[in-house]
Amino acid sequence: MSEVPANAALIGGLIEACREVIAANADHLSELDRAIGDGDHGTNMRRGLEAVYAERSRLAELPLPKALEETGLTLVMSVGGAAGPLYGTLLIEIGRHLAGANGQIDFARAFEHAIDAVARRGRASAGDKTLLDVLYPVHAEVVRRAGLAGIAEEAERAASLTFGMKAIRGRAAFLGDRSVGHVDPGAKSCALLTAAICRFLEEQCPA
Repeated sequence: MSEVPANAALIGGLIEACREVIAANADHLSELDRAIGDGDHGTNMRRGLEAVYAERSRLAELPLPKALEETGLTLVMSVGGAAGPLYGTLLIEIGRHLAGANGQIDFARAFEHAIDAVARRGRASAGDKTLLDVLYPVHAEVVRRAGLAGIAEEAERAASLTFGMKAIRGRAAFLGDRSVGHVDPGAKSCALLTAAICRFLEEQCPA
């Protein structure tokens, strides 16, 4: 995953893959969120991905770094709750870092930079029962150049591990020990999106 071809078909396809997986799982994400949050994570994520999908033609004509940044801005503006700023920050920072890379794409480094920005934005760390508990393990898989299927599997595994975690950040933190025994909805949506991206890239860019 160190080099990703940037073209209209790729960008448009990624947008479609992400939209589809969130649409298919929106009710489940909201169900997870009802247990430890406001119950609207799936609805919010679906609204955000629909907003991005509506802009797909414009986004697909942009260079990949700019498309990522613009997608992030759209998510910030359209996704409610904490998810919008966090997912938006992730994509904006990946895009900006890649744009300043002088033509040399180092996705692992850009991803690391973006995850650190998300952590600062959410004032959260690994183990706090957030989407970071998926992003950090996924980054580790990217660094060791794991295959796309392995990255997707690790994302799903990491999300499932939030079941046993006590929430430290976000609305779920108010539940204290009662937050244990529930999968974090942000971690789950992150795993779903990661898996969808990996599946699409595997189909389009086989090893």
